[in-house]
Amino acid sequence: MTQISLFIHFNLKNENLIKWLDGHLPYVSAITQLEVLGYHKITQNEILFVRRYFSNCEMISIQQNIIDKAITLRQTKSMSLGDAIIAATAKHYKLTLVTANIKDFKHIESLELINPLAL
Repeated sequence: MTQISLFIHFNLKNENLIKWLDGHLPYVSAITQLEVLGYHKITQNEILFVRRYFSNCEMISIQQNIIDKAITLRQTKSMSLGDAIIAATAKHYKLTLVTANIKDFKHIESLELINPLAL
């Protein structure tokens, strides 16, 4: 059984990623929902696809303990607020972080990473 947990990279132009998504329904951080649906160039078709996909995922809200972990991560190394929250969420729930941007997270100890574009 493949255990996929947290998804942060979304590129609707990538057919391989769309195929991969069809077989995996991960947990999604609320910040991921904000980042993906808040993208200024997202089309109406992409919004419909993303909303339908997210409706089948378990959404994880941002709680104080995740904020505290994100603060610690940002104090350790410079990283974006979104990346810190997503990484803190994955660490807190002991989930695999699914991203095409491995380099921004590989410095984080005890964080399992997977790049679905490299599979």
